[in-house]
Amino acid sequence: MEENNLKEEPISQPIPVSAANAAVIDEMAKAGVLYGRRKSKTHPRMKRYISGIRNTIEIFDLNQTLTAIEKAQEFLKEVIKKGGMVFLVGTQPAAKALIKDFAAKFNFPYVTERWLGGTLTNFAILSQRIAYYIKLKKDREAGVFEKYTKKERLDIDRKIDKLTINFFGLENLKRLPDVLIAIDTNLHDIAVREAILAKIPVIALINSDADPEKITYPIPANSNTRSSIALILKMLEETIGKTKSEKPAVEPKPK
Repeated sequence: MEENNLKEEPISQPIPVSAANAAVIDEMAKAGVLYGRRKSKTHPRMKRYISGIRNTIEIFDLNQTLTAIEKAQEFLKEVIKKGGMVFLVGTQPAAKALIKDFAAKFNFPYVTERWLGGTLTNFAILSQRIAYYIKLKKDREAGVFEKYTKKERLDIDRKIDKLTINFFGLENLKRLPDVLIAIDTNLHDIAVREAILAKIPVIALINSDADPEKITYPIPANSNTRSSIALILKMLEETIGKTKSEKPAVEPKPK
């Protein structure tokens, strides 16, 4: 259905904030989580998450944003308790380092450069290429190529460098993930569509110009500012870390 034909949803009325959530919401406001896009770019289905407008910029109802984060946290707890895998994607400059740090703490696969078409929908082929890339790197480190000529070694180095651009961050993608975390669904539209086709739940930061309908756990928030992205990822990361420390993970059966 075309966006122009969608029935606009009314701007939500601010929900009373409980004392327990007041400090968290204040921190979110200081981090800039509340700022959406310009009013002219707002997707009709995002109106429910908007509490007002400031200088033509849509302002998110942070109480609703916090509720959305809590729902995502509860889902992540169940995923981690079952030994599930989280796949992260964030290619914008504000998100790259944050995604890498998040993934490194738990050995999760991630993408911070270019999303390869078919990463999730053609995983059988992709996994073969990843395995080949990993083998080349291990063979080089082990000195397997020392017997080759200088030109041959140079060609292998160039091949590894090229594969690194495509597969760096995917070494731990041994199977289809149990959840995809994406920073901005418009920017990572292909990744989100592949996850939906592969029936993989999606947790995503949704700005005011995006459609939240098909996202399993949409988090209405500023997806441009580093401080906003950092705070929300920190909340999700702490949930994973705490859950992992509470109960040993059970290795799930491969999909």
